Amino acid sequence: MGKRSIKEDKNIYFESREEAGLTRAQASEIIGTISESRLEKLETGKTTLYPEDVVDMAAAYKKPELCNYYCTHECRIGKDNVPEVKISSLSEIVLGMLSALNSMETQKNRLIEITADGEISDDELPDFVEIQNQLNQIDLTVESLKIWVANTIAEGKIDKKKLNELMRH
Repeated sequence: MGKRSIKEDKNIYFESREEAGLTRAQASEIIGTISESRLEKLETGKTTLYPEDVVDMAAAYKKPELCNYYCTHECRIGKDNVPEVKISSLSEIVLGMLSALNSMETQKNRLIEITADGEISDDELPDFVEIQNQLNQIDLTVESLKIWVANTIAEGKIDKKKLNELMRH
């Protein structure tokens, strides 16, 4: 068994491997696409991390949120376009979703008024920005739910095959 690191400035990939209770050798074997030496370089920032690396580590460590972290912190496109998701309980996600949807319900007629002419005037802009913020909140709760489902699948609490079958119907 490998020794546990005492390094203090561990990156999220390093921490995730340790949380999974894996040595680099074990992780490399489970991942299958990353050598032990490359894994060490990825965990210490000595080599470039590719999206495929993160997907493979997320699966091996049963930590799907690593993909969201990569997109929001390391990907040039994702930094500007992907919301950072906070890991939450299902009840927190559902309550957040309902709150955001309720707020949007009161704004839908205003959105129609603002966008009916295909232009957004200066006096409409503040309301439009508020509506856009509410839509972003809905997007964030949807992304939170996706990560919750992925984590629940990784924990073996939802049968991925059954879920996919039901989603196709």
